[in-house]
Amino acid sequence: MTRQTKIVATLGPATTLPADMRAIVDAGVDLVRMNLSHGDHDEHRARAEALRQAARDAGRVVGVLCDLQGPKIRIERFANGPVELAEGNAFFLDPALEGDAGSAEGVGVAYAGLPADVEPGDTLLLADGLVQLRVERIDGTRIHTTVTTAGVLSDRKGINRLGGGLSVRALTDKDRRDITLAAELEADYVAVSFPRDGADLDEARDLLQAAGGHGGIVAKIERHEAVDALAEIMDSADAVMIARGDLAVEIGDAELPGVQKRIMRMARERDCVVITATQMMQSMVDSPMPTRAEVLDVANAVLDGTDAVMLSEETAVGHYPAETVAAMARVCVGAETYADESRPVSSLRREPHFDRIDEAIAKTAIAAANSLGVKAIAAMTESGATAMWMSRIGTDIPIYALSEQPRTRTRVTLYRGVHPISFDPTMREHDAVNREAVEELKGRGAVGDDDLVLITKGDLAGVRGGTNAMKVVKAGEILRR
Repeated sequence: MTRQTKIVATLGPATTLPADMRAIVDAGVDLVRMNLSHGDHDEHRARAEALRQAARDAGRVVGVLCDLQGPKIRIERFANGPVELAEGNAFFLDPALEGDAGSAEGVGVAYAGLPADVEPGDTLLLADGLVQLRVERIDGTRIHTTVTTAGVLSDRKGINRLGGGLSVRALTDKDRRDITLAAELEADYVAVSFPRDGADLDEARDLLQAAGGHGGIVAKIERHEAVDALAEIMDSADAVMIARGDLAVEIGDAELPGVQKRIMRMARERDCVVITATQMMQSMVDSPMPTRAEVLDVANAVLDGTDAVMLSEETAVGHYPAETVAAMARVCVGAETYADESRPVSSLRREPHFDRIDEAIAKTAIAAANSLGVKAIAAMTESGATAMWMSRIGTDIPIYALSEQPRTRTRVTLYRGVHPISFDPTMREHDAVNREAVEELKGRGAVGDDDLVLITKGDLAGVRGGTNAMKVVKAGEILRR
């Protein structure tokens, strides 16, 4: 069975060597994430080239996602190492305090606007919620708090406000420099951390295009405000990432499962690609096998219709990066076996409305393919839009995106059920193009002589947005012509 759900793996020290890079490619990674929070530009350039070389050597197409650091609000440093805070202790946060002057009484903050964003009674969560503080009062720049959840606090831990509400914008000066790097690396996607609304994503897209980039924009849903603005964000983004770490801290663990399902449902209804991320196989940082809970977590995301599942520390710093990718691939295929019993919401509604001809062809093609028992779909596409729209509707029929554009082939690596193939449809008669497309699928073992193949294409090959035709053929018959 061809795996439909895509796997995103984060690069890092564990996947720097060429052999390690090739191992995760061979294990089935579809897209790599370059975490721009760590490393310098030269390191990322070297990793991008090593990844592309590994993909060429393996004869596979693998995409690149650059993940911006964003405005992670952090405490500063402690003068004498980590401090242990007991419940009931008084503790202050002060952006005016020297950066290395923290103590058991208080610590600096790397965000000058924090005192204006909080008020008495607020709960501040530090170190992903392991330490919690209740705000008592604000005196100038100093925020006086009481420890409500005890724990050890060390340098540069993150700060969240329970319920969200911090006013800092999504893009920092570092992010703007990193967007230029993403354009240079020809990244297929750029992920924006901590966006609040569609304007943050529009700004990132404008900066990327101004730098010469052509990648899609991914909105990381990790703020309470982003959950409230999902429709606006999805209309501005090409994809959303359910970044469950910071999101859970802001909205609370109990709310996370329902919000995850809501995001997936809305994404499919609004033709937005969705990635499920954070701690999906966290135990495999140190173990060669996932826990049963992790298997169920990945499987449930697949059954809910996620386009991709993402690995972070597991492949960036873990001891078993290739084994983790292989384990995730097995779980995805296992879950997809039962997909008919948990089919995601179709964007082909009872009274469908289409804004474009190619959209109408793409979405109605899936309905036809499901009804006729088609074995494979050959979507000849210039931009990848036809394949993307097809992937929004529930089907277990593999969709092959046939394109002469390298950028299109790497971009579709994120779409559920879509598999890129290098194919030039220009300068040939329509019948010859159809025959060659079927020959390509047969050569890959995707179809046999008695199988039906659905083909979508445009009258004018090589024109973006030109898909206007659909044809169903029997493989053996068209090959004999």
